[in-house]
This record gives sequence, C-alpha cells and structure tokens, in this order.
Amino acid sequence: MQHKNILVIGGAGFVGRYIVNELVGRGRRVLVPSRRRDKAKHLIMLPTCDVVEADVNDDGTLARLVAGRDAVLNLVGILHGTEAQFERAHLTLTQRVLGACAGAKVRRYLHMSALGADPGGPSMYQRSKGRAEALVRESKLAWTIFQPSVVFGAEDAFLNMFARLAALAPVLPIGGADVKFQPVWVEDVAHAFVNCLDNDASIGRTYELAGPNVYTLRELVRFAAEAAGHKRPVIGMPMGIARLQARLMELAPGEPLLSRDNLDSMKRDNIASRQPYVPAPELGITPTPMEPEASLYLAGLHPRTRFGGFRARARR
Repeated sequence: MQHKNILVIGGAGFVGRYIVNELVGRGRRVLVPSRRRDKAKHLIMLPTCDVVEADVNDDGTLARLVAGRDAVLNLVGILHGTEAQFERAHLTLTQRVLGACAGAKVRRYLHMSALGADPGGPSMYQRSKGRAEALVRESKLAWTIFQPSVVFGAEDAFLNMFARLAALAPVLPIGGADVKFQPVWVEDVAHAFVNCLDNDASIGRTYELAGPNVYTLRELVRFAAEAAGHKRPVIGMPMGIARLQARLMELAPGEPLLSRDNLDSMKRDNIASRQPYVPAPELGITPTPMEPEASLYLAGLHPRTRFGGFRARARR
C-alpha cells in the first residue's frame, strides 16, 4: 500500500524539513503542524505540503490532525530540559499520538527515537526516549522505530556549535572528549524514513542509523573547528569541571550549548551496536561519509543547487 497523505509531527525541525522535502519529492501530500507557521517558511513553498498552526499537545487538535491520514510520523525531540519537559515532549506526546492514531484507525506509524535510547539510561534524554519506544512497541499500530546517532547537516546544532565556539575561543575545552560518535547524514535519515514508509518488511522493526565512521568527540570538535577555518587545540576536561561548565551554560539566557544531561548521555558511546555499520536493505541507504558534506557547510560553502555544489567544490 502506498501511503499518500502523511502527517509529520515535528516536521518543521532540522531533520523534519528533509523528511518532508523527500516526501513531497515523491508526490505525497504532507501536513505539518507548527506552533508558529512563520517558523516553517522553508516548508510553505513546497507544492504538496500544508503547514498549519496547531498545538499537538491538545488531544482534540491532535485528533483532527490525524483524521483521514494514511500514516503519521512523529519526529519530536528536545535535547535540553527538565525531567518533566523531557517526559512531556518524548513520552506524553508519543502516548497522545498513538492514541489519536488508534482512534482514527491510522495504522502506519514511524517514530524518531535515538541511538542509546534506554529506559534505564544515564540521562533523562535517553530514559525518556527509551520509555517512549516501549509505548510504541506495545501499541497495535504498524510501527517502525529509527535510532539515529548524532545527525549532521547544514542546519545541525552539533558540528555548527563547535565551529561557532572555535570562532570565539582560542582553546576548546570539552568534557567527554573520548566518547565515541558515529554521525549520520541528515539526508540518509530522510531517505531511510521515506523508503520504509511503504515497505511492510520494516513494520515492527527498530533500525539504528549511523554513518560509516566512528569518531571521538575530540576528533569531531577538531574537525568542525578546522573546517570552519579556526584551527584550535582541543583539551579534554575532567567530568567534574565539565559539569560545572555545563551548569553555568544552563544558567545563561537562551538555549544552553551544553547541559549536564548532555554530559550524562555521554557516559556511553553513541555508536551502532555492530561494527562496521551495515544498514538493513529496506532502509535503501549507503551511509554517507561526514567530511565531504560537512566541510562544505562549515566553511560556508554549502550547495543549494546541483550547480552550486559544483561551484562550492571548485571554491567559486
């Protein structure tokens, strides 16, 4: 069965915009709810995408959004917050979405989780993601769960963060310098989601999503700084000092660059369970190396068109 009419919750976010774009490119009708429609200007111009202002935490609103859809994708995730905020975003919302799908008899459900999700994990983020996964598996829907490692792409909040810090600081002190990550390209994540949407072989499956290479955090920070044109020494900090640094960041106005919960997540490596990582055939992806793509956008040369890519690589 081809699922033609899709609700994408969290579609206005970093990964969401790529998934929505891929769905539209394959001729699907997509509905994206957002608290503020003007925050999703990048989606409004897509020909078969409708962006509506809506609060998905309201059960009545959610029921109206889900009604008549062929499938629902839940991409919502936060990286910083209190335990109550993590529970609301990851667990309570998932419970509401699953209930709305059951009520509207929408069977197909794709769920964005995270590599390392575990109800008994060391961080609030990992525990809330793990508990949400359990709810999905207990449901009677035709579900598929995706567990990406850290996702890189032109708008990412990971490599770009380190590039910005390198522009400001002569030295980059970091906690968890030896923790391992396996960054996955955002377009690979989008392709995996959409490739699985109509593939019955993916129903009831949980898929890890990772790139072809494993790096320590120290290596990733050094790469991001150098690619942005700011070569800096990277110094590993003891975890106690790193937690103090994170606490100070939490107290600063706005979204923190790093929280203590982020450091708790880094008590475990964030890599695929089997190495080398080989994606399942139904994902339809060949993992993309980080360096060629990330070097472009970190240097401000990210191609917006095919020919822009040619010009960027030629430094024109």
